Amino acid sequence: MAALDFGTFVLLSIAALLFLFLQSWLAATVVRRVVGVPTGWPRTIGVGLVMSAVMALTVQYLYRAGTGQNPNGLDVAPGVALMLLLLATGWIFALGVGALVVIEAAFPTGSVPGPQSLFFGWKARRRRGRRYAEVVSIAVRHGLGSQIRGFGRGAAPGREAKTARALKNSLSEAGVTFVKLGQMLSTRRDVLPPAYVHELEMLQSQVSPESWSVIEPAIVERMGRPLNEVFSRIDATPLAAASVAQVHEATLLDGTDVIVKVQRPKALTQVNQDLDIILRLASWLNKTTVWGQDLGIENLAKGFAASLEEELDYRIELGNMRTIEDTLRRSGKFSVTVPHGYPELSSERLLIMDRLPGRPVSSAGKILAELSDKERKALATTLLGATLEQIITDGVFHADLHSGNIFIMPDGGLGLLDFGAVGRLDPGTQTALGLMLYSIDQNDSAGATDSLIELLGRPESLDDRAVERAVGELLTRYGGGNHSYNGQKLFDDLFNLVLAHRFSVPAPISAAFRALASVEGALLVIDPSFDVVAVARDEGNRLMRSKLKSTKITEELQRRAMQILPMIDRMPRRINKITEDLEQGRFSMNMRVLENTSDRRFLTSLFQQLIVAVLAGAAVLGSIMLITSEEGPLLTEGIHLYAFFGFVLLFGGFVLSMRSLMLVFKRGVDG
Repeated sequence: MAALDFGTFVLLSIAALLFLFLQSWLAATVVRRVVGVPTGWPRTIGVGLVMSAVMALTVQYLYRAGTGQNPNGLDVAPGVALMLLLLATGWIFALGVGALVVIEAAFPTGSVPGPQSLFFGWKARRRRGRRYAEVVSIAVRHGLGSQIRGFGRGAAPGREAKTARALKNSLSEAGVTFVKLGQMLSTRRDVLPPAYVHELEMLQSQVSPESWSVIEPAIVERMGRPLNEVFSRIDATPLAAASVAQVHEATLLDGTDVIVKVQRPKALTQVNQDLDIILRLASWLNKTTVWGQDLGIENLAKGFAASLEEELDYRIELGNMRTIEDTLRRSGKFSVTVPHGYPELSSERLLIMDRLPGRPVSSAGKILAELSDKERKALATTLLGATLEQIITDGVFHADLHSGNIFIMPDGGLGLLDFGAVGRLDPGTQTALGLMLYSIDQNDSAGATDSLIELLGRPESLDDRAVERAVGELLTRYGGGNHSYNGQKLFDDLFNLVLAHRFSVPAPISAAFRALASVEGALLVIDPSFDVVAVARDEGNRLMRSKLKSTKITEELQRRAMQILPMIDRMPRRINKITEDLEQGRFSMNMRVLENTSDRRFLTSLFQQLIVAVLAGAAVLGSIMLITSEEGPLLTEGIHLYAFFGFVLLFGGFVLSMRSLMLVFKRGVDG
């Protein structure tokens, strides 16, 4: 008998498990396919367990009621008990599905760690949690927490300055990744108020160099060979130490002087952890603050994360060096040197390149003092001309041209360093930017306005005449050899114009403006009397004229002609057919309304949502009328047949209502 009891227990357990998984699968299928919401299996099985427990109690109660074993409770005929059981089963299942939908809406699948992640990833989550708490405590300590909702344009000037200072201090204390975030934000004059830009421009990361005992094994590991097989000498004392890397001088076995740029061993882990926190904070601010949505802070954070990850991959920097080197060599107009890289010795976290023999502009005061005014102006003109040519003609440009990355070479030329930040422009953007500079040089406000719209895109409800008047005022202010304004003032006024007319500045164009704005500082160190605006106008004019040379125009016309030749070849036949149809009265026009697939899909979903909502409302109203009705035969004491049908109809209305709500949510997510 004991063996039989154990066998029965095993069979019942297997049956219960099969029922649980079948019920969970059915619930997941309904939620995914009928309601339209994807849901994870752990939460589905959890809800299935609750549904199974409630269903088991209901079955037990109604079984006793239908067999007369419930003397103090409900006592009904077996057929009625079966009807009530089917109705209760439907309602339990529907409420379980509803619970899954609510859980999915509150905590979408993927936003909460799964069981496997909870078990194996607790150490990483603990580290992230500590870092998260550290960053939040820094922000609160500097008073940023109480001011976060007052951030943005339109805040009171005193409060704006106070919040900007708190933001700068918080980012500075939070570490390297947050300092880089602040430095990136300081270049986005199109999205940040001036007070924030001013404060964030002062951000500097102050770090101590890593010890040689830590750096040496990292270099050996990343090169894949011992130091003495590559270098005859390497200086253990770093030439410079930055937040994520440090630089050492070395000499190859063939006597070539090189620079070894090595990433700190723990830098990548720290940056990835901080980027995860930044993305989470940006997502929260985007959801909870108006200014976060206005600034598109989540997209800004994603763009920053992508650019920083690219900057940490030195293979990309090596490729950028070779690209800029090739464009300068093809041009041959400027004496600008780019260091040669060694891809066979470099890796993702290690970069080896030739050492530039000159001095950076930031510390070349003695060299510059020995140059004549003419030589200094020539150097500045070379730097600005090379920068503009990279942007307008080549479409690939150095995006971080501060005075520390620009060298004065012994031969009187210039050298460029640090190609981690390189911008790229498509041909259409290059042409639009060049035409804007050309129109500015020609004092053509209409042409400059058209180029600006082509460059940035047309905002909704744009007043073209107002933009043209504002551009005309800028041309008047900066034209005619007016030396009272510098280039930085020009860029400030241009950005104010862009913001006033609600233009949005794409990241590549912002990088180009940032490169031009940052290079001005180096230009004025080289030649304090340098007229940045006038030379930029002249160089832009020259570059556009070179683009409009007869040979290039002929090549462009030939290319366009090859594109339209097939159309020209078919045109006589088509014209003949149209004239014949007109002559014989067969000419007609076929115009499709809502030809765009997305428009048809939108209307279809709208009508579907409307129909489901109407059916749900009708079902609920009908069920209420039936449930409250006291007419009709009794199924059991206190339960009319019409009321039973009312609960069945209410069940259908509940399911349709859930479907209607999820159609609304899904359409909101899809935009």
